[in-house]
Amino acid sequence: MKLATFAVPTPVGDVQRLGVVDDGTYVDVTAGRARQLADDGVGAPHDLAAAEAPPELLEFLQRGDRAFDAARAVVNEGFAADATAPNGARIVYDPEAVDLRSPLPRPNTIRDYSVFEAHGLPDKPDVWYEFPSPYKGNPDAVVSPGAEVEWPGYDDRPDFELEIAAVVGKPGRNLDPTDADEYIAGYTIFNDFSARDVQAREMQARLGPAKGKDFANGFGPYLVTADAFDPETATATVRVDGEEWAEGEVGDMYHSFGDILARASADEPVNPGDVLGSGTVAGCCCFDMDRWIDYGATVTLQVDGLGELTHTIVESG
Repeated sequence: MKLATFAVPTPVGDVQRLGVVDDGTYVDVTAGRARQLADDGVGAPHDLAAAEAPPELLEFLQRGDRAFDAARAVVNEGFAADATAPNGARIVYDPEAVDLRSPLPRPNTIRDYSVFEAHGLPDKPDVWYEFPSPYKGNPDAVVSPGAEVEWPGYDDRPDFELEIAAVVGKPGRNLDPTDADEYIAGYTIFNDFSARDVQAREMQARLGPAKGKDFANGFGPYLVTADAFDPETATATVRVDGEEWAEGEVGDMYHSFGDILARASADEPVNPGDVLGSGTVAGCCCFDMDRWIDYGATVTLQVDGLGELTHTIVESG
């Protein structure tokens, strides 16, 4: 199942919705569930639908199996294209008529790891092989699919990074790598935008990147549930202005997402909406290729089973 966050125009402004991607359309989970409840004679169907399957992915994940069961029931209903909720809202949307947003517009947390041995500098310290280590990202700096990314004025060496992000679906602590299937709700493409000049300088302080990363995180286009995506078999591709620049295998991860989950939850909690990034698929960034993009470049990251995520890099101001 693919979950999409999108905005629809209304007389009072855009309203954010959560839908399931079904046969080229977005099926609004909350509106569809309200229709089902009303048809069953349940009172206050919109209130109950919003409680079961909220229109915001973080709250949706916090509801757990109840929300996912509601989403499946709505899709299985097979609503007609002109179906409406009891309040008159549409249930089925043409993607061309809405504004696609990041599936998780405001993650709970972002932990981004580096688990591809061939990415980055060749001489890895011994600790790199012992366990996956992250930096903490900025959950308030998420950019939507298709958006222009304004490069920060303190840097002049823009880079992208094609990564996979696992999104935690339930609370846990001190988990085992074998718990991944139970605790990971789904996966999405992660463009970990990197301001290379400032990153190189600030990391000389022997701390993680900060201003080199915190200005933009791209997720999307959808959250694909864990039962519908296999990281071990997916191929990742980078295109810049339509030209293929790189290709890599997601299955080349030295540490698995199960390893990442176990390390993240060691003596601290993980919670629904936590993002766990894989780090760059080997070769899938400018740094690895030593080939750099210019302002105005359009970068498309494609991963089998997850779709395509596109952004355009523009100069500040």
